[in-house]
Amino acid sequence: MGFSSTFPSLVPMAMFIIAFLALCLMPQPALAITRHYEFNITMANVTRLCHTKSIVTVNGKFPGPRIVTREGDRLLIKVNNHVPNNISIHWHGVRQLRSGWADGPAYITQCPIQTGQSYVYNYTIVGQRGTLWWHAHISWLRSTLYGPLIILPKKNESYPFLKPFKEVPIILGEWFNADPEAIISQALQTGGGPNVSDAYTINGLPGLLYNCSAKDTFKLKVKLGKTYLFRMINAALNDELFFSIANHTLTVVDADAVYVKPFETNTILITPGQTTNVLLKTKSEYPSATFLMTARPYVTGQGTFDNSTVAGILEYESPISHSTKSMKKLPMFMPTLPPLNDTSFATNFSKKLRSLATSQFPTKVPQNVDKHFFFTVGLGTTPCDKNQTCQGPTNTTKFAASINNISFVQPTTALLQSHFIGQSNGVYSPYFPNNPLNWFNYTGNPPNNTMVSNGTKVLVLPFNTSVELIMQDTSILGAESHPLHLHGFNFFVVGQGFGNFDPNKDPANFNLIDPVERNTVGVPSGGWVAIRFLADNPGVWFMHCHLEVHTSWGLKMAWLVLDGKLPNQKLLPPPSDLPKC
Repeated sequence: MGFSSTFPSLVPMAMFIIAFLALCLMPQPALAITRHYEFNITMANVTRLCHTKSIVTVNGKFPGPRIVTREGDRLLIKVNNHVPNNISIHWHGVRQLRSGWADGPAYITQCPIQTGQSYVYNYTIVGQRGTLWWHAHISWLRSTLYGPLIILPKKNESYPFLKPFKEVPIILGEWFNADPEAIISQALQTGGGPNVSDAYTINGLPGLLYNCSAKDTFKLKVKLGKTYLFRMINAALNDELFFSIANHTLTVVDADAVYVKPFETNTILITPGQTTNVLLKTKSEYPSATFLMTARPYVTGQGTFDNSTVAGILEYESPISHSTKSMKKLPMFMPTLPPLNDTSFATNFSKKLRSLATSQFPTKVPQNVDKHFFFTVGLGTTPCDKNQTCQGPTNTTKFAASINNISFVQPTTALLQSHFIGQSNGVYSPYFPNNPLNWFNYTGNPPNNTMVSNGTKVLVLPFNTSVELIMQDTSILGAESHPLHLHGFNFFVVGQGFGNFDPNKDPANFNLIDPVERNTVGVPSGGWVAIRFLADNPGVWFMHCHLEVHTSWGLKMAWLVLDGKLPNQKLLPPPSDLPKC
């Protein structure tokens, strides 16, 4: 009698056990987890430039706490408002797939969290890794309410570059001695430009180049021969910034939480809203010197600006012990930053940013376009209130800003909520124009009529529409760079240039192979930028200039992406604790 006939079940059982053991020994996919955070919005006294004031903070910290998560994780962040101001928090750059209720811009996706109220932001990080950030998204409160949002790769996945010895968030910001809420309130009332900041900051500290600030200087001590990853964030309200470290080269490896082809540079340019990861390789021999890291503005507009420089200190750990006194005697080197108006550097820097475009990190730029849009962006004017003298371009006009000559009027009901319940009448119009209503020489002599129109209009897109958008700067009140941020999507920067966009010639030069993928892009001063994206995320998505003064003046609009036909293509219902207006 044969073995198999005597024990007929042993062979398949043995095969099952072998297969089971092999499965157990295989590397298992990392399980996503839920991470809980609690943000208590409170007032705290903070002193900078020998000036103490009470500011709005998260958990009493300035800048606020860092959020650290991994790709695939779910985040539950409870925000408790203990201050007199209404609050909303935006998780800048997070795709928010079908979770638009957690995006955060006040009166767009939610009503703000009122004093004494709480709201839980609930979202999952899908297909993203790198550096993003969070900030208040109502009025000018993000001047103090901001912090890093760090997304690590999934467990057992590595960076596509050398693993750094240490990772360091570097957040560039602005400090105002006065209350920023009072500054913008006065500017909107008078129609003039708002007062500028009193200092720039690195991780909340102005640094030794400002009066009374030597002790408030960010210092980073590094080891010899190591690679550091700097997670750069520009949280400044109103300024694009150059950043450099004396006698050191930076390698750019990531922009807006998307890996890029690495390239070396002595200086980076980073607009408000943007993030950039750079590698710093420290020197192999002790340099017997300290090095300043500095940032100052890149300026293209006609208005006043904070013409100052923030500095931090990079110092090396000595192989032999030095006293504090001898360390102070070391020579200190300062970097040479580009001129304030160096548009040539800005252009060349942005052109170096290219997606990896590898099999592991493909560049899924839409090759075919369903809808073409052309938006003009820039400044204009609006009439003074009756019987009032203004401080705008003339004493009868206020400064305004617009997209396609429409200055966005903030609603008093959240757009997403009114769309979801089907009660949009009286809240918004679904007829935002695809093109400017009045064509003119955008970068030539300005037209005689500088007035803008006003309205709360959205642009409606069917689900999965592939979009090409040209954003054209205008010189109505002077050409100026505008960092435009799109919520809910990443987009591909397929082209840019100076002068007026030429639809017959310029598309031939578009990069559809490895364009950089971003959530915030600078529209060049006196020029245009072309982006493409796929509208695969249902909801209402804000798009606005990340210079806060321009947003306050109305340089903003919203896209309404309709639900798809399948259940996984529809916006999820609102949470029960969604704030009421």
